[in-house]
Amino acid sequence: MDLLRSLPLGLYLEQPVTWLHYLDSRVKLIWLMSFLAVPLLANPYCRLAVVVVLILFTLSARIPLRVWRQQMGWLLMLAVFVFILTAIAPDGLAVDHQSRLPQADILMVESAETSAQESPQPRPWYNPFGIGRESVPEASESETVILTNLPQPTDYRYILLEAGPVTITRRSLDLAVRVSTVIFTLIYSTNLYLLTTAPEEITAGLESLMLPLRRLNIPVTEIALTLTLSLRFIPLVLEEVQNLVRSIRTRAINWKKLGVRRSAQVWIMVTERLLENLLMRADQIAKAMTVRGFTSPNQHRVQWHQLRLHWGDWIAIATLAPFWVARLIWGGMG
Repeated sequence: MDLLRSLPLGLYLEQPVTWLHYLDSRVKLIWLMSFLAVPLLANPYCRLAVVVVLILFTLSARIPLRVWRQQMGWLLMLAVFVFILTAIAPDGLAVDHQSRLPQADILMVESAETSAQESPQPRPWYNPFGIGRESVPEASESETVILTNLPQPTDYRYILLEAGPVTITRRSLDLAVRVSTVIFTLIYSTNLYLLTTAPEEITAGLESLMLPLRRLNIPVTEIALTLTLSLRFIPLVLEEVQNLVRSIRTRAINWKKLGVRRSAQVWIMVTERLLENLLMRADQIAKAMTVRGFTSPNQHRVQWHQLRLHWGDWIAIATLAPFWVARLIWGGMG
């Protein structure tokens, strides 16, 4: 088992170089924020359109099948499972509620309401004899039944599907689309950004966008350096987890004979060992940076990437305007 290949989350795809790799990290970050903000207060059709756009971006960039199949495949399965589970779950409006009062109290309340309705209403002071008032004939039981069984004037139905215990309503279907599309958009758009953008480009773009915050005495350089180290630390974490899993497999532990208690103790020991290894790696990185003179982020800075806007970046920026115009016009809740 190779976690660096089976779980390529947050890793950078160096080869092949796609058209997404050539875009500036700042432009891609703006598009990422747009993809995350568009589903807010949007209708289901707009949310589904965002999912389709992300899939088209992946296909047009010609990302290898082995890469996006592992990421998009499991994510699509998760989104479909959440969609089905939310669609068939009760929506809170079509659930049969049980009264909190006992049956005898319900009968007493109904009889009191009936007697109150049958009691004669007092006449107003300006017309004590009821002159000029027309008596309204009461509807018979048969007429009442006819009125309640009138045909539906439109083809609107709140319950879309009812097959045995499974009931799908408009509210549950709308909620299912919202939850599943938000999960897919949030995870896959971020993963696609990390897949086509090097960590150095990400930190350089964030530092460039956060430069105005220096006027507020915010340590922009320190934040960028911390983000760079954290992104570089992700493969180390996966490597340590992979080594511990392999060490457990080579020992051929019989978990059935250990039982629940001893198995929990083994996993606690493995977790402690993982934390120790990660802290040791972090200490080694800190010592290596100190030896090389990185005493502060503002000194001995290394420019990993030169930020320059090319013609493709300007096209992406120009496309962002009609994207938001379409969202504001056709993507509202309505």
